[in-house]
Amino acid sequence: MDNIQLKEFKRIIEEHLASFEHPLGHREDIVVESTPDTLDQVQNAAARALAIRQLELDHKRMRGLRDALERIEDGSYGICQRCDEDISLKRLRVVPWASYCLRCQESADHEENEAANREEAAVSLIGSH
Repeated sequence: MDNIQLKEFKRIIEEHLASFEHPLGHREDIVVESTPDTLDQVQNAAARALAIRQLELDHKRMRGLRDALERIEDGSYGICQRCDEDISLKRLRVVPWASYCLRCQESADHEENEAANREEAAVSLIGSH
């Protein structure tokens, strides 16, 4: 990857980071409101869970963007952190904060899903006793 491409990716990543003006902007959505109506309580809980999930996703994205900027600075941007192969420019154009090549990302996603399934199964076993 040449310097012009690196500068362009840096600019794109910085723009993405700037879009998170208020990294905790969804915090007001997680406030617990007391209401006597059961349906309102259920709706509020669902909205709160959604807001919490969005905060988690935003935080993860911001961390990925900052990590990508660090990789640009240390010269490792565009290199898969698992297999040390180049990440395709096509992938970086779609996901400029990518730290894995497509093959390794798919493997990591599969491992993450497997771990989540095991955790869910363990919780189900505990809850059934």
